[in-house]
Amino acid sequence: MDENISLRKDEHLRISLDQSVQEPVELGFSALRLEHCALPEVNLEDVDVSTTFLGRQLKAPIMISGMTGGTEQAGSVNRNLAIAAEATGIAFCVGSQRAAIVNPQLASTYLVRDVAPDVFLFSNLGAVQLRRGFGIAECQAAVDLIGADALALHLNPLQEALQTHGDTTFSGVADHIAEVCHALTVPIIIKEVGFGISGRVARRLLACGVAAIDVQGAGGTSWARVEGQRARMDRLVRAAEAFSYWGIPTPLCIRSVRQACPDLPLIAGGGIRTGVDAAKAIALGADLVAAARPFLQPALDSVEAVIDRIEQIVFELRVALFATGCRQLHDLRYVPITTRGTDLL
Repeated sequence: MDENISLRKDEHLRISLDQSVQEPVELGFSALRLEHCALPEVNLEDVDVSTTFLGRQLKAPIMISGMTGGTEQAGSVNRNLAIAAEATGIAFCVGSQRAAIVNPQLASTYLVRDVAPDVFLFSNLGAVQLRRGFGIAECQAAVDLIGADALALHLNPLQEALQTHGDTTFSGVADHIAEVCHALTVPIIIKEVGFGISGRVARRLLACGVAAIDVQGAGGTSWARVEGQRARMDRLVRAAEAFSYWGIPTPLCIRSVRQACPDLPLIAGGGIRTGVDAAKAIALGADLVAAARPFLQPALDSVEAVIDRIEQIVFELRVALFATGCRQLHDLRYVPITTRGTDLL
């Protein structure tokens, strides 16, 4: 079983890099435009993209989203990502730690505190595992293992349904999430994996006591397509194709969750590839943006490659603020947004 988890992790990395599994969506970030300001009345050098999230100061509103762990290659990726996040002052979430909880020999593939002592670090477990023997003790163990500042519990019902031997026992997961939220002292973040969180679901999660939500909407890596590449059963292959365009586009997730939960800290993941995408997400109501795929190949190359990619996104974000007449991130909330020439809302 442990070997199967590690094999799956390596397959996920390979397929994400080598196969066409990115999902273009009709109302993704490329369909949106921020209103240009020809008279910004601000100097580019004075634009400030720093922010505070869950009480932590960040140099930019970016989190490297959870990708991997549980294999030798994954361990190298995690360390490169963590070092780069530390150097640039952004947040970092490791991949699902289930493998390390099941097999402690894999724990080293998630350990990054020795190279990133001050990074805002998120642990990561599948919420469905709370129905399969994982409880408060395992959640605390995941946090303690890497010295995390917060715990992300990911929701992935569709991915599990399309995965060979996937776990689809989601009945009662909300109650277990509430138990963890009330028992752990670190903030609990709920995230999807690329199909989105709606305002209706966000309200339920807020009632559970979650500290923040990462919508992870459609527009980035499609885990239906990834699992379709892994599937060995014709039924799963065909089903993965049927669901390859499934999910709520990230911009719609942001608006829906922000309207439903006006004061809930909100992370926008899913299709964030540039600093311009990040600016649009923040203008829509996100407090932080999360991305994984843009950092994966750089992380396989070197720490310097990851730092360069982060700095590129941050530069683009600063220019986006400058070109909309904004001095700081919060000012983006007042910039008009259009889609194909029409007001978004």
